[in-house]
Amino acid sequence: MSIKNIRLEVMQFLEKNVDSFVEQYLIPVEKIWQPSDFLPNSEGENFFEEVKELREIAKELPYDFWVTLVGDTITEEALPTYESWLMDVEGVNQVENGGNGWSKWIRQWTGEENRHGDLLNKYLYLSGRVNMREIEMTTQHLINDGFDIGTGSDPYKNFVYTSFQELATYVSHNRVAQMAKKFGDNKLSKMCKMIAGDEMRHHHAYSEFVTRIFQVDPSEMMLAFQYMMKQKIVMPAHFLRESGQKISSAFEQFSDSAQRIGVYTANDYVDIMQKLITKWEIDKISNLTDEAEKARDYLMKLPGRMAKISERLVIPQESHIFKWVEPARL
Repeated sequence: MSIKNIRLEVMQFLEKNVDSFVEQYLIPVEKIWQPSDFLPNSEGENFFEEVKELREIAKELPYDFWVTLVGDTITEEALPTYESWLMDVEGVNQVENGGNGWSKWIRQWTGEENRHGDLLNKYLYLSGRVNMREIEMTTQHLINDGFDIGTGSDPYKNFVYTSFQELATYVSHNRVAQMAKKFGDNKLSKMCKMIAGDEMRHHHAYSEFVTRIFQVDPSEMMLAFQYMMKQKIVMPAHFLRESGQKISSAFEQFSDSAQRIGVYTANDYVDIMQKLITKWEIDKISNLTDEAEKARDYLMKLPGRMAKISERLVIPQESHIFKWVEPARL
């Protein structure tokens, strides 16, 4: 049987439990928080006072913080790209009989994730501290440009990617929440904390999918994990660009801003890799082929090697000036 057919068989095997995954890791629409729960109430008598207060508190936040928050928002807003990518994964069928269990999972996961961009976008709009038109153009470019995360339609590689990425977005939103609180913006802090909570829950789901695959197809899952770590996890917004610029030209500067203020660093990347190795108990997996054993050895040594490389990274001290966030506005 071909590798592709085995993966399809494994996905069909796991699909029997999709309903329990939805129940365990996602929250019904009527019970989960919505963006309007945290924003000034446009129907209320005190709407303008609430907006004024939001704008006053927002004045205390520094430049790199705004750049990072904008980049995080744009990343969340590009969700249509991520959904369309995942719908093309082997074993996901959105056409026959109204779609299978996996397409149901992806649609409901997308529904939860979609709230994050809605909330952050409205906060940025009300803050008056950023150039919304530039942000909107960057978001449209990011969706237009699509993305390539190096997984193809392989579910094993995609689930490694989403396990890693959901944990990375948890780290980023959680740190932004901590910083917002430090600068006295308790409402923004709570917003980002709630988003971070969703990301962690989603991380638990995707990493559980990988755990289940390790139980039934350990060697191929090990090779997929090694492949993704070897080629490095690219961030969803790696094609980020400002208006009039070339594809991918803004990502490095955005990443530098996030590193400068400690929101998401090279050390975090290494730490997440180690967490996944520990979570999936890579050292204890048995019945591996010789090739998969070599992959395991590679993975076990990788965090140490990456940590040494990350120590040598030099981040520019000067902030890149983005069209999204003009210093004159701050």
